[in-house]
Amino acid sequence: MSVTSSRMTPPKGGRMDAGELLYVPVRAPFSWDHSLRFICGFPATQGEQEVVEGRLLKAWRFLDRSVVTQIGPGSDDSWIEVAIASSGPVTDELRAMVADRVTFYLSLDDDLSELAGVAAGDPAFAAVEARMRGYHQVKFPTPQENIVWAILAQRTPLPVARKVKLRLMHHVNPPVSGFGVELQPFPSLPQLAALSLEDFAELVGHSRKAGYLFGSVQKLAQVDESFLRAGACDEVERFLLSLPGIGRWSATFVMIRGLGRMELLPDDAELLKAVHRVYGEPPPGDLATLSARYAPNQGYWAHYLRAVQ
Repeated sequence: MSVTSSRMTPPKGGRMDAGELLYVPVRAPFSWDHSLRFICGFPATQGEQEVVEGRLLKAWRFLDRSVVTQIGPGSDDSWIEVAIASSGPVTDELRAMVADRVTFYLSLDDDLSELAGVAAGDPAFAAVEARMRGYHQVKFPTPQENIVWAILAQRTPLPVARKVKLRLMHHVNPPVSGFGVELQPFPSLPQLAALSLEDFAELVGHSRKAGYLFGSVQKLAQVDESFLRAGACDEVERFLLSLPGIGRWSATFVMIRGLGRMELLPDDAELLKAVHRVYGEPPPGDLATLSARYAPNQGYWAHYLRAVQ
């Protein structure tokens, strides 16, 4: 399937100089409710979007300008609707960029069939998979946002890291209006790369993290995002480990949550707690043994375990 579009009437109360409604395909099964529930509870992006009548309103940077999207479910689970509010023309290039970014953000083209098939032979996880069925991992919207968050959150309470992130966002871009709301977009990579070390130091209030952010952004600006998304896993990991402030745990975090490399398995205390909660005490095997059957979807196995309600 391909992305299609139609013109739309500007919503009452919202400023939309150019209206466009995209129909973005999804690899079924897909549950919009699961995606929205995860977004609403994700600490790293709290306060950066709004939900109105079951639709997600979010601001982005495309083509050197800010836009607002309104994302919601289609009439079935094979596509979603993405409305665009922009102060400039909605060109074919902008449509393609929005569709690609939303598809990436919501992992709309991930194939969950193998995960479900394997889960059928794993009674403990089968109950988790049944409750989470149709949930495609919601990633950080861009790799640079995940990397910035990974550095800001190091040895820092999440509410504090979130305040610093919002300060950075407000410093770079003014808020943008659309669909009756005012939202703040996260900076594009060129915008981040234009910040000086002194800028980061003033915004973050932490010289070491400012150096990490400045150095990481400068290196990140030298590679194409397509390499991070689709390059050889070991090469991408090597690149991430070369970024200042990014160690092995953070590199794995970015590869899974920022790039959708679901063949990888995180190793952290929260996952171990989830394993014990689902599989019992003691679980019938260690983390490597329990997850091995789910390769190359170990990341989804781990993500479902942690995200299940």
